[in-house]
Amino acid sequence: MAILAVNAGSSTLKFSLHPLKGGQVQSSVLTGNIQGLEPGGTPEMGWTFDGQSQRKTLPAGAGGPFQRALASLRDLLVTQAGVPAIEAVAHRVVHGGQEFRASVVVTDAVLERLTALNSLAPLHQPHNLEGVRAFRVAFPELPQIACFDTAFHGTLSEVDYAFALPQALAQQGVRRYGFHGLSYQYIMDTLQERSPRAQGRVLMAHLGNGASLCAARQGRSFATTMGFSALDGLMMGTRTGNLDPGVMLYLLEQGWDHKRLQDLLYKQSGLLGVSGISADMRRLRSDGSEAATRAIEMFTHRVVRESGALVALMGGLDVLAFSGGIGEHDVVLRAQVCERLGFLGLQLDEAQNQQAVGEVVMPIHRAGSAVEVWVVPTDEGRVAAREAAALL
Repeated sequence: MAILAVNAGSSTLKFSLHPLKGGQVQSSVLTGNIQGLEPGGTPEMGWTFDGQSQRKTLPAGAGGPFQRALASLRDLLVTQAGVPAIEAVAHRVVHGGQEFRASVVVTDAVLERLTALNSLAPLHQPHNLEGVRAFRVAFPELPQIACFDTAFHGTLSEVDYAFALPQALAQQGVRRYGFHGLSYQYIMDTLQERSPRAQGRVLMAHLGNGASLCAARQGRSFATTMGFSALDGLMMGTRTGNLDPGVMLYLLEQGWDHKRLQDLLYKQSGLLGVSGISADMRRLRSDGSEAATRAIEMFTHRVVRESGALVALMGGLDVLAFSGGIGEHDVVLRAQVCERLGFLGLQLDEAQNQQAVGEVVMPIHRAGSAVEVWVVPTDEGRVAAREAAALL
């Protein structure tokens, strides 16, 4: 038997199939991505099984792109020789709010309560839930499990999650939640398997188009940079990160409406907004222009600044881990961050850092470093599959 882990976005669907062996969830045996799911799009599915990669354009037919994509995915899972039978589908859902602190079997009532959180994560939540609904139709015989990015941060103390706002707003759920929890759970589990120091003060950096930091002690989330929504904290690909709320008041006075503000905060800022070129760090690195360099330096500066704040809360640092698309592949950014955190006694092994660009977990610190530094390629799908298997 196996668990199918999926992550539905606005125009893509990522999937991975994780076998169960002795009750334990294994690494994926089938991974893939379906693109072109936006209305009017032409879906294309690429997948890798048993070391062989394939890609095909999905045929036209009844229903929208999403329905055709799921029909093709179901055909693949049934016809591909050697693929184990599926026991459940585990969905990454960004926001669980105050109510959902652990994974849950999806029912109509659960979907209704999760839909009420759409405005807290408008780039992700509506599309995550659209995926859940579509899978319930395409795979009606399978339980659908919602696994939440906010759940890992359920251990935050009130002093960290509360805003300095009237209690009436706090009682409505206006508080810090934190995100990237599935990724942080995987990073933490991986570190604890490899280093006894991971039981101490750990700083995890999930750096990608969405970016955040998480401070953990004894394997539990202690503080994090993302807050009420997925906008807070670090500068991101197209999102602002930390922003003086007075800017919003000023723009409201200038006549900006909700839609224009939302597009600014979620889609037009960050690396893209500062550079005017791209949200892709690889593109900015290769561009070399003054605007690209300025955006990269701002991104790096924010990582260092927020890292210092979280290290201060923990009273020091034992382990630093990089993950996410940028954290796993940007050798220069890792070196710059480590250099600026060198006052902690952190010593980077430059040769190891250069080699850590693949899919392998690697330490990149020198033997005498006071702080261990690791690169941990994340696997949110495997964590979601574990959550589903444990729930069932």
